[in-house]
Formats: sequence, structure tokens, C-alpha cells
Amino acid sequence: MQTCSLAIFVSGNGSNCENIIRYFQRRDDIKVRLVVSSSPEAYALTRASRYGVETLVADRQTLNDPEFPLQLRSTYGINFIVLAGFLRRIPAGMVEVFRHRMVNLHPALLPKYGGKGMYGHHVHEAVKTNRETETGMTVHWVSNEVDGGEIIAQHRTPLSPDDTADDIARKEHELEIEFFPKDIEEIIRGTEEFATS
Repeated sequence: MQTCSLAIFVSGNGSNCENIIRYFQRRDDIKVRLVVSSSPEAYALTRASRYGVETLVADRQTLNDPEFPLQLRSTYGINFIVLAGFLRRIPAGMVEVFRHRMVNLHPALLPKYGGKGMYGHHVHEAVKTNRETETGMTVHWVSNEVDGGEIIAQHRTPLSPDDTADDIARKEHELEIEFFPKDIEEIIRGTEEFATS
């Protein structure tokens, strides 16, 4: 298998980011090479540095620079991107360069509770308001439509009528911690570019 060099894109705390880094630490063929943050204050940068992973802050201008995805490839050797709580829209040029090489985690069962404005606690509040009996996480390919890329994997958890939005968030996040790194590995190993030895 060709070595897969991951970049994780983040915007905040980075618990998923750290979980992914730890998961792939002992693997030779899949490595987290770079953590890219939309904010210099993101705690995810601190988490990444603790594990010796290189970090980069990409503001809106950098993200929208047509050279940026090419720089990720040439300078850092990145050939797969994971969005883990990244709150900026990915430009069309980057989607094209990393087509079927970039996945996103969404904290709901898409197509429900996706699209503009549906991120973080907004999602869990909406799930509570609509009295859903279950929630979950979705891993999907990144496309030019927000949360509109092809769904790759979903994991579910039941809800009770007494669950608060915080309870819903906690239950959903437990799914992320358990399944997201495994999903990433399965996706990469099933991708033709990396499946061949």
C-alpha cells in the first residue's frame, strides 16, 4: 500500500483531531502529517504539537488561494484530507484537487440537519427541538455543496425524551471517538490509490 499522508483540518478544541493522531501513531502506511486550523487560537494546534505533528494556520485568504491545495501536496506531501470540526467552506479548487481524497464528519444523520448554519450545538439543539428518537454521525465525501457529498458511513445512537441538547451532543461525540478513526482507515484502504501495494 502506498503511504497515505493525512492533513486534518480543524477550527476548535480538537478532541477528534487528537483521537485520529493517536489512532494512526503506530501505523506505517497511514500517517497524520499536518494539522491545519482556521484559527490561531484553536486548542487543536496545541494537541497536535504535543504529538510532534506539524501545524499550519490557514486564514480565509490562504484557504481561497488556488495555490494552497497544490502547496499541501508539494510542500507537505498531503494526499488525503480529513475535516474534523472545520467551520469554513472548502473552495471549489481544493475540492477538485482532492476529489474523493477529502472526507468530512457531520454530527447528525444526513441528509437531516445539514447545510448552512448546521454545525456544532446548532445541530443538537435542532435534534432536540424536533424530538428525534435517534441521532448519529455521518462521514461523507466533500463536495461543492455544504454537507452534500456522497455519504460513506453513518453510526447511530438512540435518544430518550429526557435527553437535553448537551446529552445529545455527548452521545453523538462518543460515536465520533469510537468510529471516526476506523472509518477513515477503512475509506483509505478501500481507495484504489492506496489499496495497491
